[in-house]
Amino acid sequence: VTSAVAFDVLPLKLHPFSQSTPTGLDCVGWKQRVAFPVIADGALDKSALTDDVGSEEDLYEDFRSSNHRYGHPGGGGEQLAINELISDGSVVYAEALWDHVTMDDQELGFKAGDVIEVMDATNKEWWWGRILDSEGWFPASFVRLRVNQDEPMEDYPLKVEGGKEDDSSSGTRRFGMGQTSKDQMRTNVINEIISTERDYIKHLKDICEGYIKQCRKRADMFTEDQLKTIFGNIEDIYRCQKKFVKALEKKFNKDHPHLSEVGSCFLEYQTEFQIYSEYCNNHPNACMELSRLTKVNKYVYFFEACRLLQKMIDISLDGFLLTPVQKICKYPLQLAELLKYTNPQHRDFKDVEAALNAMKNVARLINERKRRLENIDKIAQWQSSIEDWEGEDVLVRSSELIYSGELTKISHPQAKSQQRMFFLFDHQLVCCKKDLLRRDILYYKSRINMDDMEILDVEDGKDKDFNTSVKNAFKLHCRNTEEVHLFCAKKPEQKQRWLKAFEGERRQVQLDQETGFSITEVQKKQAMLNASKQQHTGKPKAVTRPYYDFLMRQKHPTLPTTLPQQQVFMLAEPKRKPSNFWQNISRLTPFRK
Repeated sequence: VTSAVAFDVLPLKLHPFSQSTPTGLDCVGWKQRVAFPVIADGALDKSALTDDVGSEEDLYEDFRSSNHRYGHPGGGGEQLAINELISDGSVVYAEALWDHVTMDDQELGFKAGDVIEVMDATNKEWWWGRILDSEGWFPASFVRLRVNQDEPMEDYPLKVEGGKEDDSSSGTRRFGMGQTSKDQMRTNVINEIISTERDYIKHLKDICEGYIKQCRKRADMFTEDQLKTIFGNIEDIYRCQKKFVKALEKKFNKDHPHLSEVGSCFLEYQTEFQIYSEYCNNHPNACMELSRLTKVNKYVYFFEACRLLQKMIDISLDGFLLTPVQKICKYPLQLAELLKYTNPQHRDFKDVEAALNAMKNVARLINERKRRLENIDKIAQWQSSIEDWEGEDVLVRSSELIYSGELTKISHPQAKSQQRMFFLFDHQLVCCKKDLLRRDILYYKSRINMDDMEILDVEDGKDKDFNTSVKNAFKLHCRNTEEVHLFCAKKPEQKQRWLKAFEGERRQVQLDQETGFSITEVQKKQAMLNASKQQHTGKPKAVTRPYYDFLMRQKHPTLPTTLPQQQVFMLAEPKRKPSNFWQNISRLTPFRK
């Protein structure tokens, strides 16, 4: 298996069906890489350094042979501690962060939230574990060690409703100083939240000072646009997290951690956490740019030297840049566990409960924005398949296909009826005509500005405005020009779907205004450019972009609400073998024809 972060080839096994990315930064091996010389003030003097130590490769070997081992407190000690516990006969449990679906009978498959007994953690990236009667290898980066290892296994999977455990007796055990076992468990979770925040702040600082600062001093290697692509708005995230951790520290009761009231901090910063949306949306671009740069040795050397100079642990830059994505995934998980061990009478209970819902909503918002950005490529590809397109691109005003289907349009004069295909986007309704011979080819005919329209339900019978009998009809009435458009569906249920879709379009527009969602001009132009490139494959449009792909299987999959860590987009999940899932323009709308 090739790690998505360390790029190490495992001595243990080779298997093409899964890849892993780090959830922690504490147990990763040294890479066989070469460091590019960087001196402390950031100026790079390659000739001066090579005069003293020889080649760039020699410099890196000096670093390696000096036995430096940089990392956050504990370094690789956590992995060693796990194996010591296992050797002593202790049972060590881990909780799955993501689904691990595997086709290898030697691997252990599980779903997010499952509890796994860790039986062997000697390998850095693949551990051996057991769930019920099944045993096998699983990627260590897919799990987090359970905070409360002393909690009975049979109690752990119990579902919690409103913060109340199913087994109320579990809170009666005492742990000295009058603390119940539940208080001790809450102490463990609070300590984990505080310690991981401190580690995260140091991690962000290392990226900003160890990489970005050095890169800005090398204008011969990096442009500002490149740095913006690689690092996104991580400096804004750093500033936000510094304020957040200070707020947490103020609420942290060092003498009695279980009495800490941290829920209000998450509620206070829930809006600020939305800046993660920009970072997560940009992350695929960062990975592509880094992949391109690291094909050139001087960039590999330079990034490695930055890491060594900052005394950062042995993970490549793309691994470090993944952690903000993972961090926003982890908040709902931590808060869910905190709520489980917070008594309803605790002063922090209501705030933690509200904070959990707030962070789930932040995750949903980020996930939705990412989905919308992915959709613009598909919309651009759809437009490129339409013949005789006129006027501005769909993406100038729209970024979401709400609904689509066939309607009869009745026009003045003489109530002329025409069968047309209609595509309802946010802000506009696009009308197309099918080719007479090849029904999978569409021709652009017109569009309607939905911002000026009101929807009118029309009863079956004779319509006075058009002087014709109609069935399953509705009208679009322009408030500014008094222009009226009459449409008829084939069946009553189709009419109701259209009326519901028009309501959804207005809700989407309003939500976008409230949340400030928008597509940048650069993103729009890039999407259209990508679509135009695909058009030059030499294949007929009907083969490469059949419009019915755009209609069928439109529903975007809804991620389960019971697993908050899964509500956050695929970026935080370990990368898997490429599939055709996102390439199919089919899954765009929340309505199925």
